[in-house]
Amino acid sequence: MSARNSKANKAAARERLRQERERQAKKERTRRQLIVAGSTVLVLAVAGGIGYGVMQANKPGHWESAKDAKNVTAPRNTSGENGTTVVIGEPGAKKTLELYEDSRCPACAAFEQGAGKTLEKDVAEGKYKLKYIGATFIDNMDQGEGSKNALSALGAALDVSPEAFTEYKAALYSQKFHPQESEDKFAKDSYLLEVADSVPALKNNAAFKKNVEDGTFDAWAMKMSATFDKSGVEGTPTLKMDGKKVTVAGSDNAPETAAEYRTAIDKALKG
Repeated sequence: MSARNSKANKAAARERLRQERERQAKKERTRRQLIVAGSTVLVLAVAGGIGYGVMQANKPGHWESAKDAKNVTAPRNTSGENGTTVVIGEPGAKKTLELYEDSRCPACAAFEQGAGKTLEKDVAEGKYKLKYIGATFIDNMDQGEGSKNALSALGAALDVSPEAFTEYKAALYSQKFHPQESEDKFAKDSYLLEVADSVPALKNNAAFKKNVEDGTFDAWAMKMSATFDKSGVEGTPTLKMDGKKVTVAGSDNAPETAAEYRTAIDKALKG
């Protein structure tokens, strides 16, 4: 082999090695660029996910939105601002009994089971009108939704008629249907509708069912709850006859039995 050929071969080999090194270097640069780009996309995706999660966490819930609603659909058979004045009974009745209740309240259930029928009879006879003020503070204490949801459903019953409202309220507080305070059964529309099946005017009532499931009166329920909050009343049940608290003699408690109620109301009517 000539020296010339040997030098040429070596030069060609060196060139091939140089070209191969350039190809490898270019390949490595491309790989690093792809890794950096992928990492950037991942970081942005994670950051975006965290940002979305924070945004969702800070987004007001359904009931908070209902509380702040500007447009409120009030049930029929109501009056006043946002329909939060609910008066049942003869318009000409001279006396007005204010009744403050929370649907999840066990003491309210005891009152309704013991004295509810007497109250209904008095209202029917025109002895006094009933002004109802619904509360939802138990939900706030127990992180639930049942008080609010039941109050909205009561609005749906009131939209049917005052009589349907009265019967449905009694059913919600009945021994058969009223849950333990720790059980948030009223948060379920299906359970509220089950209770409503015991009320003839509400059973198979498509409009009532739709209003419960659609939450038609959710904003109204929150406005009613705000009315309770502004009243200064601190617990339920609370009864006031023409603004004066009705209690069992010698105590600050609302009457529970029919006998206690009769005595306390008759005294309040005379006062």
